[in-house]
Amino acid sequence: MVTGWFAGESGDDFRLLGTRCSACTSVFFPREDAFCRNPGCRGGELIEVPLSRRGRVWSYTDSKYRPPSPYVTDPELSWEPCALIAVELESERIVVLGQAVPGIAVADLAVGMEVEVVPGVLNEDEETTWTTWHWRPTEGTA
Repeated sequence: MVTGWFAGESGDDFRLLGTRCSACTSVFFPREDAFCRNPGCRGGELIEVPLSRRGRVWSYTDSKYRPPSPYVTDPELSWEPCALIAVELESERIVVLGQAVPGIAVADLAVGMEVEVVPGVLNEDEETTWTTWHWRPTEGTA
């Protein structure tokens, strides 16, 4: 888990965390804690904000190769392809990339489809479970 990128354990509790500039109201994910990335802004306080749980598929693709470091993966195991989804968040109108929940393939997706963020497992071994977020089609859209 990347500290400060999401919070909550499950259901409506689980949220991605971003930051909002108090001066220009720009929202950032991944979060920005040093300065406002908006080039037209003189800067303001960056405030942590929970992001929308839902959004619409903006784009998607297959991940058919093992990603490079710092992605945690066991090179001894075969690679399981997954669908990657770029989602435009409902309120913030920013695009956030993430994996689809296991079992959802590119053939199950469509641009404009509503999805929601849910907790997921990136990788695990006997000692550690690395958590992340996944995108799941909402009821009636899959």
